[in-house]
Amino acid sequence: MRVVSLVPSLTEAVARTVPGALVGATDWCTHPVGLDVVRVGGTKNPKTDRVVALAPDLVIANEEENRAADLDVLRAAGVEVLVTEVRTVPQAVTELDRVLTACGARSRPRWLDEAEAAWADPPVPEGRATAVVPIWRRPWMVLGRDTFAGDVLARLGVDHLYAAHAERYPKVPVEELRAARPDVVVLPDEPYRFTADDGPEAFPGLPCALVDGRYLTWYGPSLAGAPRALAAALRAARR
Repeated sequence: MRVVSLVPSLTEAVARTVPGALVGATDWCTHPVGLDVVRVGGTKNPKTDRVVALAPDLVIANEEENRAADLDVLRAAGVEVLVTEVRTVPQAVTELDRVLTACGARSRPRWLDEAEAAWADPPVPEGRATAVVPIWRRPWMVLGRDTFAGDVLARLGVDHLYAAHAERYPKVPVEELRAARPDVVVLPDEPYRFTADDGPEAFPGLPCALVDGRYLTWYGPSLAGAPRALAAALRAARR
């Protein structure tokens, strides 16, 4: 089986579970560290000719991370493409099962069992909290409706204030975000790399939780450690 992954979290999942199956991955596929495969460009701008040249048996993609036009080019070249849709934690588990089976896994990996168990019994919050969750600045963009990261936070007792917005990633002026007075501002380090010196200063007087974006947005082996790591960061921000 020869697999090319266009989704960083799926790259990590396949590499951990079916060693040797991956022959190509995006430039943003940073895990596992030291992965030695052909790089095929970004998630939004893959070099489709390079993917085709690798003669993959399967390309794995995601309906949000990858563009339909690029996937159509691959299909037109005779490449089989498996497209995932992940909007909730349970859906992530189901889709990971599907992807790993398609990539030749003979059994369900232990890390996926551990991830499912971790999310079946996540840390219990002291009480529910409201949040805004910026994912970009210049312009400011936040989590909106129907997102995997939003579902992750909701399961940890955090209700983000734009969950009912018409858009999935709306652009919202920072003045409006501040005026919403959330209990906490959640600042991940991807896709925009918020840091202690880049992000919190825009929200004076509001608690800010700097979180590992891999725990918030990736659906792969990191799912197992995500509940406790995120819960700890959220608690620390509100003390």
